[in-house]
Amino acid sequence: MYTQHFGLHEAPFGITPNPAFFYSGNARGEILSALLYAVTHGEGIVKVTGEVGCGKTMLCRMLEARLPHGVDVLYLVNPTLCPQEVLHAIAAELGLATGGRRSDEVVRALQAELIARHAAGRRVVLLVEEAQAMPLETLEEIRLLTNLETASSKLLQIVLFGQPELDEHLSLPRMRQLRERITHSFDVPPMPRDQIPFFLSHRLRAAGYRGPELFSQGAVRLIARGSQGIVRRINVLADKALMAAFVDDLPYVNSTHVRQAIEDSRYSCAVVPGNRSMIVFDRFLATCFRRRST
Repeated sequence: MYTQHFGLHEAPFGITPNPAFFYSGNARGEILSALLYAVTHGEGIVKVTGEVGCGKTMLCRMLEARLPHGVDVLYLVNPTLCPQEVLHAIAAELGLATGGRRSDEVVRALQAELIARHAAGRRVVLLVEEAQAMPLETLEEIRLLTNLETASSKLLQIVLFGQPELDEHLSLPRMRQLRERITHSFDVPPMPRDQIPFFLSHRLRAAGYRGPELFSQGAVRLIARGSQGIVRRINVLADKALMAAFVDDLPYVNSTHVRQAIEDSRYSCAVVPGNRSMIVFDRFLATCFRRRST
């Protein structure tokens, strides 16, 4: 669409987390470094929280990409599993066949596999996304997995990624044991207004842009106001604004283009959820192409 127009080799503001576009400013780089240290040296549970769209999944992908070769990474992406299901899901990530086994048998199989990997000099890390949506009983089952250990070290390192509601769950009296197992906690902040120009420039350069500043100062101010510092919103607004500039056959993005993007995205009231945002974006694209063809 607009990539050739702006001299890009790919779209710079996709909402799918791509490590090639990781921006280390606004504490992201420091959080990643601290996560790497906590995972490779710690023995407790690590927690990462932040608002919807703030960049937690990007940090999760970057953590996986930066972990040393001797670390095996397991993913738990379905937060709605019951305690029995979560054990089978983790076992499946380890390549274990657990069909028809009782929960205690699955735990023994997990322990045997983790001991074998530990003896081979490997560490195992479980990355749990959307942990705020996990039933409390399942969170407690995951906490019990930290009891799997040798005489000197834990066999499984756990990192919980979740929205602020996760902290609300952990504050409940019944979750005290899990809360006390958390040795490192990180909060991913919104992007402050003064960082947004650098964020936009970083992603444009990562996508191959080599020209002058593409977004006007007014455009950046509107993106900051319309996104409220939420990275996913910044990406959506910037992407739509680029499309609007392309339709106008301009080599830059101005305030008018961002206003069109904000009006279409409806971020003044709330974040547009999943499928609806795609429908809105499809309508925006159709409008842009009608304008370009006239």
